[in-house]
Amino acid sequence: MSTSTPNSLHGSPDRKKTAIAAAFGTSVENYDFISYGTASALYFNAVFFQQTDPFIGTLLSFATLAVGFLMRPLGGALGGYLGDRYGRKPVLVTAMIVMGLATFAIGLLPTFAQVGVLAPLLLVALRLIQGLAFGAEWGGAVTMAYEHAPANRRGMYAAIPQAGNPVGIALASAVFAASTQLEGDWRWRVPFLLSAVLVIAALIVRSKLSESPEFQEALESGKTEKNPLAKAVTRDKGAITRVIALRVVESFAYYSTATYLLSYISDRNPDQRGAALNAITAASILAVFVTFAAGALTDRIGRRPIYIVGCSAAVLFAFPMYLLTNTGNTFLIAFVFVFGIGIIHASLTGTQGSLLTEQFKTSTRTSGASLGYQLAASIGGFAPLLAAAAVGWLGWPGASLLYLAAALIGLAGILATPETWGKAERERVNAEMAKTPA
Repeated sequence: MSTSTPNSLHGSPDRKKTAIAAAFGTSVENYDFISYGTASALYFNAVFFQQTDPFIGTLLSFATLAVGFLMRPLGGALGGYLGDRYGRKPVLVTAMIVMGLATFAIGLLPTFAQVGVLAPLLLVALRLIQGLAFGAEWGGAVTMAYEHAPANRRGMYAAIPQAGNPVGIALASAVFAASTQLEGDWRWRVPFLLSAVLVIAALIVRSKLSESPEFQEALESGKTEKNPLAKAVTRDKGAITRVIALRVVESFAYYSTATYLLSYISDRNPDQRGAALNAITAASILAVFVTFAAGALTDRIGRRPIYIVGCSAAVLFAFPMYLLTNTGNTFLIAFVFVFGIGIIHASLTGTQGSLLTEQFKTSTRTSGASLGYQLAASIGGFAPLLAAAAVGWLGWPGASLLYLAAALIGLAGILATPETWGKAERERVNAEMAKTPA
């Protein structure tokens, strides 16, 4: 359902600045959100749940990780509604402020040893706020980049803020790897406290953005919806369902690998913790380039082919990822993270920017895409908790079966999704652009 008007064919003059600013903000949001996942895998079971069995402590730690995901659909619905009703830019700035304050506050929390049960309660409250802000952010960032872009390069431009995801992940992993050299609680507090510097820088950049030209045109022509969220839910139910299926595989692919597998390795071989964190950092750096390349490639061959390959690779990787990890070989463990995050996950996220937004019209684009995206994220956020429970029940094959199920859902979803940027559409738009001056 992509739309191209004469004014939007060649994109806005601010298209590059907007995409980069969206990516900068997305990287900071992901740094904040992923820091919690890393801390949950490495520290929070002991810091906030000290009087429990280690296995139960791990489950509780991942449960607090998961509750943030429960808020993401609410954040997506709220941010999407406001973005389609009043503009994309205000949502981006507000979400950044809320996320930054919550993340910084986590770094100041007292521990269970200091205040008892109040500590995990405060942790959960801040995690809920994180989830709300993160849910509101994604749709606005990707939609802004997409709607500022030239009609024939929207896959590439929409992938730029998506590439901010692995930048934030790499930064969080690198900071946590470095902080392992610190003493006591500073090992997990410092990464959260450092987020304040990143948030301030991102706010300065995002405050200078111009509003989406496509939204402005819809607003001036009276084509916005009074209740875009309700309209998306009633008119675009099928599109929202497809987005959920397409997103589930990507969300599970990441959190099953970067969060649960990190915990799995740390529990069984603590000496490999540093190597695993470094592997996640390296995989995330690779993912920046793969994400961008995947988005750019979709402009040439369409959106579906890359997503089909990514989902198929996830299906085939479900059992080898644990077979390789269980060898204890550092090189093979690094390969698992690099392939799982740097290739599979990145190819999916690089395609999502354009593929998911193109399921909706301008008037409900942020609402529909955000709601479906964050509903799936709320499911994917339980991947570490479910994987830990499955391993406790079935051993490592339980985690592989969970990963496989998510991959099959994604594969079914993309096979049921029509191509939004097929050969005929590409040829038509390129011909229109050739006839229309920039």
